[in-house]
Amino acid sequence: MKKIIFFGIALIILAGIFYYSGNKDLKINYESFNIVAPGVLRTPDERFNNIVDYPFKPNYLTIGDTRIHYLDEGPKDGKVIYLLHGEPAWSYLFRKMIPTLIEGGYRVIAPDMVGFGKSDKYLSIEDYSHQMHVDKMTQLIIELDLQDVTAHLHDWGGLVGFRVIAEEPDRFTRIIASNTSLIAPGRGFINDLMTYLSYPLFKLGIWLQGPATWEEFIGGGSFTGWIRYSRYTDNIDVGGVMQTLGNVSNDERAGYEAPYPNATYKAGAQIFPYLIPSELRKNERAYRDVLEKWQKPFLIANSDNDPVTGNNPRMVEMLKRIPSAQQVTIQGPGHFIQEEAGPEYAQLIIDFINGKPKGFTVDQRVISKEDIL
Repeated sequence: MKKIIFFGIALIILAGIFYYSGNKDLKINYESFNIVAPGVLRTPDERFNNIVDYPFKPNYLTIGDTRIHYLDEGPKDGKVIYLLHGEPAWSYLFRKMIPTLIEGGYRVIAPDMVGFGKSDKYLSIEDYSHQMHVDKMTQLIIELDLQDVTAHLHDWGGLVGFRVIAEEPDRFTRIIASNTSLIAPGRGFINDLMTYLSYPLFKLGIWLQGPATWEEFIGGGSFTGWIRYSRYTDNIDVGGVMQTLGNVSNDERAGYEAPYPNATYKAGAQIFPYLIPSELRKNERAYRDVLEKWQKPFLIANSDNDPVTGNNPRMVEMLKRIPSAQQVTIQGPGHFIQEEAGPEYAQLIIDFINGKPKGFTVDQRVISKEDIL
């Protein structure tokens, strides 16, 4: 009996210690965070004070439970060019393109998606979904009442942006897509069935393979390695991704890392790759309802050294379901054309608007060891 009593007292003491420690850790973990609503973080402004080559005025729009940041540069009466970033970038990606575009007389709108840049960030990966991003970006287009828009979509900007266009097609005049796609299975009974089965099977496959280390991600050449790394890591290396795929210097790396004071702010960047096949049925519906009927100009402008589209040619084939598709190739740059050929790429967009798009060649950017050490 004494042993039972002793054991019970010990359990109570241990439970008390566990409860106290848990609450103590919670306080330590969260008291320094800039929590602006339940489950929502906001990066402090001072994080952006010293980043290079980003002199643009911030603009904000509250949509639902999050404040969305966007750039609005150039003449207000200019034709709109809408620039939508991907993973793990933000509107900082377009800083080398914007001067050329506004010199051409265009109005540039470049938002940061939820979880990125100066926009608010959810604490939990469970709050992020493909549909959430589509809803937020669609509402931004509506509230700004953008018309006659040329959409430039890159990386995850395509997965979100094509769906936004499918929601509001009359607002868009033309589309240019670089190193991106809208993933969908296509027509047919088996493909329709796969819209239900693909994502559960995909998640099972990732779970069975388990986490991937950073070294496995950068050395394996496997797309699932990227997803396994980002999904399971405790602190996704945003700057490392940009230096690996974007050839950016340390100063530029700091610009991409600025939105994230610590790992807790990175839930959006962490979960993005895992969501790629999450809404195949909705993507397929976007093709059938809108994109397969699109007769306005559409340009695919991929770089020849992009490991994403280069290793997945079906991504390009999917976009050719759009009947007005044209294609040019940009020789030299890797995945982030905007970093390696910003002004030239901006001129390509202008040429596309004027009906005369053509590919170009630039030397692949080489960063010295001094710039990345």
